Amino acid sequence: MNTILTGDRPTGQLHLGHYVGSLKTRVEMQKDPDNQLFVMVADIQALTDNAKNPEKVSANVLQVALDYLAVGLDPNKSTLFIQSQIPQLAELTMYYLNLVSVARVRRNPTVKAEIEQKNFGESLPAGFFVYPVSQAADITAFKANLVPVGEDQKPMLEQTQEIVHSFNSIYNTDVLVQPKVVLPPKGMGRLPGIDGNGKMSKSLGNGIYLADSADILKKKVMSMYTDPNHIRVDDPGQVEGNMVFTYLDVFGTDKEYIEELKAHYRQGGLGDVKIKRYLIDVLEAEFAPIRERREELAKDPGAIMEILRQGSLKAEKVAAETLDEVKRAMGIQYF
Repeated sequence: MNTILTGDRPTGQLHLGHYVGSLKTRVEMQKDPDNQLFVMVADIQALTDNAKNPEKVSANVLQVALDYLAVGLDPNKSTLFIQSQIPQLAELTMYYLNLVSVARVRRNPTVKAEIEQKNFGESLPAGFFVYPVSQAADITAFKANLVPVGEDQKPMLEQTQEIVHSFNSIYNTDVLVQPKVVLPPKGMGRLPGIDGNGKMSKSLGNGIYLADSADILKKKVMSMYTDPNHIRVDDPGQVEGNMVFTYLDVFGTDKEYIEELKAHYRQGGLGDVKIKRYLIDVLEAEFAPIRERREELAKDPGAIMEILRQGSLKAEKVAAETLDEVKRAMGIQYF
């Protein structure tokens, strides 16, 4: 039996990068009766750099849940819950903080990169700085042995593995379970943004969202970065770094036809508009049903929040049992 923990920050709706990098994997994992899936709306983590704008986080809890359900996560098979509704996670974080040095957190390459990207300077929130420790609490609270992450999140899991090893060694116990990293299939872990700059990101505004209407999706595809030197239809074009072909490689099912398009584009005589229209058809085939389910689910937000409430109650029971074992191992369960 595998226990799997995964989740997303509710700072906006989820996009195709989330779908490729994690959501599809979760739905596949859910199909296996030997997998127990905990899917977390990570609002505490989102507040580490949005504490002065909590409405941005709270307003998107429902949006993320709608995305989860629309892609096929089933609350009868997976536990969908809200991080802030599990108080045991905060207590576990405090105990783990005592096992981690400031220097170790500072060396975490993911944290370093995100601090630099967000340009915090001296105003770096302490909560953001130590959020890898909070992630360790999330993972260990549910005794997850498998954690699906993107390549850039591997250092976070390594920190969790270190904390588990330290805790079990110091307190001479096997209470905490050592998690393993589950990476996306090769070539599916990092979807670039439609502008060709880095990965698809809510903060960079270069994403196609699961909630986007057909018209918005079409406009975004038509604005996609291709080959700036492919000015006329007859010009030879470059496929590498061309976002339309990058997306066709990920989402297209007719691989033979896509290779023909690439060859035609390279030799000249194939315009950007034609390949973009084909990509629109490919994306609509996959995402129109998801969009329709999402729109139907959004008609009853109360029902969605009830799913999250029930899931949070279930998740809290599991986390409470782990916290009890942790305190007993530490010798601080006094009563």
